[in-house]
Amino acid sequence: MTVDNDARVSMKSLQERLRRFADERDWDQFHSPKNLSTALIVEAAELLEHFQWLTQDQSTNLSREKLLEVEAEIADIFIYLLRLSDKLGIDMLDAATRKIARNEEKYPAEKVKGSAKKYTEY
Repeated sequence: MTVDNDARVSMKSLQERLRRFADERDWDQFHSPKNLSTALIVEAAELLEHFQWLTQDQSTNLSREKLLEVEAEIADIFIYLLRLSDKLGIDMLDAATRKIARNEEKYPAEKVKGSAKKYTEY
């Protein structure tokens, strides 16, 4: 299913679709938070594998074929993360909004601009 700008899928509708997908296959029994977290990390490692030996420049200039492979891995990660958040009752958009606000406090732009130091180092 291709989604265009006029018909964006909401997080909630995507979670519902994933729930149905799992239910229709009787897979919900396998979707514990532990198992979903494990699957998420496996997919993240598969994403990393695409970049493992590339230079910084190469990693930002992927071929169309490689980009499609990376896209598929990112989709897998997103799906597992969305499923995990659904199982735990976490609203990812709210959680991300709160986390960004905390990061803005921990990393004030005037103190950290241009620096990669952790907040405990300044």
